[in-house]
Amino acid sequence: MVSADSVHPGTVQDEPEMALKILIAGGFGVGKTTLVGSVSEIRPLRTEEYLTEVGEGVDDIRGVVGKSTTTVAMDFGRITIRSGLSLYLFGTPGQERFWFLWDDLSEGALGAVVLADTRRLADCFPAVDYFENRRVPFLVAVNCFPGTRSYGADDVSRALDLDGGTPVLLCDARDRDSGKEVLIRLVEHAGRMHTARLLDTVSRP
Repeated sequence: MVSADSVHPGTVQDEPEMALKILIAGGFGVGKTTLVGSVSEIRPLRTEEYLTEVGEGVDDIRGVVGKSTTTVAMDFGRITIRSGLSLYLFGTPGQERFWFLWDDLSEGALGAVVLADTRRLADCFPAVDYFENRRVPFLVAVNCFPGTRSYGADDVSRALDLDGGTPVLLCDARDRDSGKEVLIRLVEHAGRMHTARLLDTVSRP
């Protein structure tokens, strides 16, 4: 049994646990499941099904020919950023026929990562529009697939016509450190946006 006297100030027992909800969104086959799986400290929950001939006329697999499965509901994972702060990660399905799930998944989210593939950049427009219209803070993380032409963050920002101040990062969804850096940047960006909105509300007459 642990007594109160045995717990030293500043230890993790004294720090309240804060859990923030983060969405991982983007087009079909962009690497959402990979990102959640690479950074999650628990075994990620996945709702994947094999692609079949029935979906050939619905799912556009150009550029991701080797893909054999697809997320049909969500991915879920968790990562501890620091003592007392954890992120719950919810990967959204990429195909248009599953977009109706986004409203439920985005409820209470601090912010979102929009993963982008420069070979299919237009595929992330729906996610960008969705979060802009609902004023959900987000950043764009370009998943740098091997063998593809590299583009700078400014090039991607202009191509997507992003609002000023929306961060664009280059990342490797397979690499845990790269994915963790994306999440940290999102938390920082979302924190600044929420603070600015709060101050704006308070300052209004």
